[in-house]
Amino acid sequence: MDENPQLAHLVFSQPTEYLRHFDQAALWAHKIVLENLNFGEKGIQKKYIHVRINVCGSPLEYPETFPSIGRVRVKHRGILLTLKGTVIRSGTIKMYEGERMYQCRKCKHEFPVYPELESRNSITLPSFCPSMRSKPCEGMRFDCVDETVIRHDYQEIKIQESTQALGVGAIPRSIPVILKDDLVDIVKAGDDVIVSGILTAKWSPDLKDVRCNLDPVLVANHVRRTNGLKSDINIPNDIIMKFNQFWSDFKDTPLKGRNAILRGICPQIFGLFTVKLAVALTLIGGVQHVDASGTKIRGESHLLLVGDPGTGKSQFLKFAAKLSNRSVITTGLGSTSAGLTVTAVKDGGEWMLEAGALVLADGGLCCIDEFDSMREHDRATIHEAMEQQTISVAKAGLVTTLSTRTIVFGATNPKGQYDPDQTLSVNTALSGPLLSRFDIVLVLLDTKNPEWDAVVSSHILAEGESDNGDSNDDLANIWTLDMLRRYIHYVKGYFRPVLTKEAEKVISSYYQLQRRSATDNAARTTVRMLESLIRLAQAHARLMFRNEVKRLDAIMAILCIESSMTTSAIVDSVGNALHSNFTENPDQEYTKQETLILEKLRSIDEFSDMHIIEELPR
Repeated sequence: MDENPQLAHLVFSQPTEYLRHFDQAALWAHKIVLENLNFGEKGIQKKYIHVRINVCGSPLEYPETFPSIGRVRVKHRGILLTLKGTVIRSGTIKMYEGERMYQCRKCKHEFPVYPELESRNSITLPSFCPSMRSKPCEGMRFDCVDETVIRHDYQEIKIQESTQALGVGAIPRSIPVILKDDLVDIVKAGDDVIVSGILTAKWSPDLKDVRCNLDPVLVANHVRRTNGLKSDINIPNDIIMKFNQFWSDFKDTPLKGRNAILRGICPQIFGLFTVKLAVALTLIGGVQHVDASGTKIRGESHLLLVGDPGTGKSQFLKFAAKLSNRSVITTGLGSTSAGLTVTAVKDGGEWMLEAGALVLADGGLCCIDEFDSMREHDRATIHEAMEQQTISVAKAGLVTTLSTRTIVFGATNPKGQYDPDQTLSVNTALSGPLLSRFDIVLVLLDTKNPEWDAVVSSHILAEGESDNGDSNDDLANIWTLDMLRRYIHYVKGYFRPVLTKEAEKVISSYYQLQRRSATDNAARTTVRMLESLIRLAQAHARLMFRNEVKRLDAIMAILCIESSMTTSAIVDSVGNALHSNFTENPDQEYTKQETLILEKLRSIDEFSDMHIIEELPR
């Protein structure tokens, strides 16, 4: 565009013709390079070379030439179009005939014939000889020249527009994309891509007495994966300075500052401090660990809310989806035939993989309402998706592995009336191994509490009234939805907290205590619980704007784990998470909880001779 605007306009407006000239020029230059090689050097002669045009950063990324998939119209046909979306299906790799030379029987003139994509790659011969001679040949019979057929690799994928950019009630549209040669097999289901290509159409299969329709399809010229660029959150330097200033103001009372941030999560819901803390820790997550053998321990945390109807579970799901820069909201049954994981579907006589909610949310957040109503094939594969963060597929001859590095935020109602005497597995109809995948499981019971009912009703009735200079409200007003999104994204990318010796001792002691007491479901008191403690402690350190996990973070992680148990091993009264509220002086309250927990760890007779407990701070 800078060097030759006229040529750039021709490439944009007539890409079918001019991109072919670019390819021929590249092939011509390739032959010259091979001819000029020094003696002894060998080169491989290619039959075709494609010139790929990347429109990133150019004027072609303006909305006029960069529409959403749902806004593709007839006016875009034949131009160099750029579309952005998520791969939801990927077909098998095939071969197709891209070019064949024919010879006129009369004048022996040779000319290439290209297949017509509109008629499903069929070849149409010219009606008379195309030789450009002074005297027309007018020959009408042609023969195929042997050994002149050029074949190409061919693959069809389908991309769907992002649901984040759609309004309420809008249906996400999709479009098939044709990949050729070096573009095949570079993307898979769940990848975010930006595709530049030529919009054309295919004739639908002939049906008797039915008018034939044209199906739009994009013939790709360039494909750019944007998985590493999933974040579209801009964090200017002045916002980072605000974060630093905020924590310097709360240097002496850090937990009060933390609570000011938590008040910005679902501000329309009164109280529920425990749930808001769990949501923040889940969205922030811990640090992924990869050992020398390549084994990965996930850094993403999972959260499950089990509660009576009307306790605000769906409100938290929707707000968490807004906080994440990449999210998918669905129900247990799933929004498509793929459900939550992945399925094989037959499209045009060919088996293709269709990505489900967990694959589409790779690198983000998957909110699943009615978690207990999952399909049978999802129940079998979601265990691997949540722990190993992959889905192994072996369906209809398609054997592959897809990535599901996603945070799972589930919500479900108890099975009938919640019975505190029964285990969580019985109350939710979810298996123990599946429950053990969740780092935090909070039970929200709508029990009778006159004091709480009075406070909540007063809050709801006063929502429309204006506040008069309450300092806590002023602090909460700083943390708007946009500010929270930026803060969560910044701490996730900037901080990689490391455990201090004090935090390690507290976490190790609590884990060993849980193993010996085994007061909760045995499936949860495993090594997974230890990993959950580490993840939650790291997430709390990030939330507190630190790069090291201190004793405070470890104890807050323990309190989160304790809140997700039906019976507590270390805290005398956990209480109902639904009735948890923000305290006036959280730092003083924490000092009491810390003293209680450390005393409990020291008082265990089994650990009296162990150096771990003796070294705990007095």
